[in-house]
Amino acid sequence: MNEFELKILDFIQQNLRFEFLDNLMVLITRLADDGILWIVLAIALLCFKQSRKMGITLSVALILGLLIGNIGLKNIFVRPRPYTVNPAIEGQMLIEKLKDFSFPSGHTRCCFESAMAMYLCDKRWGKAAFVLGILIAFSRMYLYMHYPTDVIGGVVLGLINGVIAFVVVDKIYKLIKRKKSRLA
Repeated sequence: MNEFELKILDFIQQNLRFEFLDNLMVLITRLADDGILWIVLAIALLCFKQSRKMGITLSVALILGLLIGNIGLKNIFVRPRPYTVNPAIEGQMLIEKLKDFSFPSGHTRCCFESAMAMYLCDKRWGKAAFVLGILIAFSRMYLYMHYPTDVIGGVVLGLINGVIAFVVVDKIYKLIKRKKSRLA
């Protein structure tokens, strides 16, 4: 599988790389570094009553992703990053090498769990987040940080985490609403 995936990454390197796209992909991938964009967005959403449920849902999804993806799966699969398997890429790296493992893509997972959580709360927000997630997912392969299956794994895990977060938060909100209506 690695050989086929490296061919895909090499195809991207040989056929799609040019200066403008190099700069754009670095910028796009930086948006998801350490999940900061999504963390800041979750905090901002928590500040307003009308968006608080989305902020809580987004926060729960991000916590699930951190625990399951970064702490769990990355350390179970221990998959080396593609640039360690193909040292020929060394001089072409556009961003610094990372010290953690490759599967699943944390950038992609974070984007897709955020996008799904937001989509289930408000489709307009979610659609915009999905577009950004797709761009970030592609940037991870463009920058030779992840194999295609790392990105696919990040998408799948992110979607699942987003749905779980929404279901849990929605049930809690409904329980609280029922309890308040009984007390009134």
